[in-house]
Amino acid sequence: MDAQRSEPTVTRTDPIVAGARSQALGDLLRRSAARVPDKTALIWRERRESYAELDAAVNRVAHSLADRGVAQGDRIAIYSHNCREFVLLYFALARLGAISVPINFMLTADEVAFILAHSGAVGFIAEDGLATEAAAAVKQLSDSEIRLLGWIGLAGLPAAAGWEDVSAWEHHPDASAPAVFVADDDPIQIMYTSGTESRPKGAVLSSRALIAQYSSVVVDGRMSADDIDVHALPLYHCAQLHCFLTPDLWLGATSILLPGPDPATVLRTIETQRATKLFCPPTVWVSLLRHPGFDSYDLSSLRKGYYGASIMPVEVLHELAERLPGVGLTNFYGQTELSPLATVLAPEDQLTKPGSAGRPALNVETRVVDDDDNPVAVGVVGEIVHRSPQAMLGYWNDPDKTAEAFRNGWFHSGDLGVLDADGYLSVVDRKKDMIKTGGENVASREVEEVLYEHPDVSEAAVVGIPHARWIEAVAAIVVARTGTAPDAAAVIAHCKQRLAGYKVPKYVTFVEALPKNPSGKILKRELRTQHADLAAAD
Repeated sequence: MDAQRSEPTVTRTDPIVAGARSQALGDLLRRSAARVPDKTALIWRERRESYAELDAAVNRVAHSLADRGVAQGDRIAIYSHNCREFVLLYFALARLGAISVPINFMLTADEVAFILAHSGAVGFIAEDGLATEAAAAVKQLSDSEIRLLGWIGLAGLPAAAGWEDVSAWEHHPDASAPAVFVADDDPIQIMYTSGTESRPKGAVLSSRALIAQYSSVVVDGRMSADDIDVHALPLYHCAQLHCFLTPDLWLGATSILLPGPDPATVLRTIETQRATKLFCPPTVWVSLLRHPGFDSYDLSSLRKGYYGASIMPVEVLHELAERLPGVGLTNFYGQTELSPLATVLAPEDQLTKPGSAGRPALNVETRVVDDDDNPVAVGVVGEIVHRSPQAMLGYWNDPDKTAEAFRNGWFHSGDLGVLDADGYLSVVDRKKDMIKTGGENVASREVEEVLYEHPDVSEAAVVGIPHARWIEAVAAIVVARTGTAPDAAAVIAHCKQRLAGYKVPKYVTFVEALPKNPSGKILKRELRTQHADLAAAD
């Protein structure tokens, strides 16, 4: 007699089973609180908070939000510098299945209004120091559906009329976890891209994508529960929030939250808190090295250093190795749409593969392809594409851009890169940062590396500007090191010794500072606009 085939008795949609298998963003902090309830989770200003205390505070805020009508799927925007309230709101919204929408605190009222309208936010929570911009943004929304206005009193200012002080939300009597089931691929956050090139797009992230990302950063970043991490870069950006803060809270590590990357404050915090771990983009690492008191601080506790947003100039890598010999540096390369990690350059590879973005992270597949999406040979430049559970669900309310980004089953990064024989990726440029001068392609990144080798150059950015003859001309925008006075001719002569003639900047101009967003990315869009007339006299 043939054995009778048995049918499965449980389906994937069984709500009881689904609840027992829950692995959503809001679950992570609760599990850490159960494992290490008394361990310090968060240090903010003078306050040290255990995992049990932080978990209970998150639950109270979640119930307060629910009492105010916030429900699963609602979009709630947060417009604030780093603070404890940001962390509470972020996890509280996740536990309700609401969608948090962090907003860059450097944006103007017009730009904030765009994100509020585009995301369809029903709640807007803003820091008191940003009250003017916040109020102006809300005023622009003629058909606003915003029904909740929250006030974060970082500066101690009383809540404006119509805004509610969020500090009261933490005193809700119910500290139990909200009874809301959030599925793995429910939208949990909309992260708006930095908009360095165009209007920001809303990348929709799910718990599944984020937790796959946390697994990658923990393994490839060699993170552990023993870490004491300084979080100085903005939490509205996915790098600090999703590569460091949330993985730390998942692991049970200790997080020190700073309002921003002031060099003296960062260095003092490492010394006084005996911090072991720090992430900064290259521009901020440079600002730490240039701080006049750098060598007077005891930084011996620091063991793990991370950078991202752009490749570290090779000269700065050598300086960091010399002045922080006990720190293993790791490069995280990626973008918002991948939650954000794509590739990793390990500490042991920093000086053997200088300038490289490393190899694909644990949960990522990476290729370099031509314009027809065919893989290119080793050493050939093409577009970098990825396949990963870390990828976003898509762009909010933009199916056309989503389809274009995911064509042929791979996420198209918009970055140009090249693989070497060992499988290490080098990012050549953004597609839009490739300068085409006189019919020749010039990667701004290559020219910038040469500029950083000049002893009098502190920072540099290379862009293409309009030119009557060359269509585009290579222009270098330079910040000189303190106490030096290089001239354009000397910088150009330096480049001529190291670059083909068509790659040498035709124009060099000096500025006090380069425009950047809070995550440390240089805003080349602004540089192109500001210096568009450099070639006008020609």
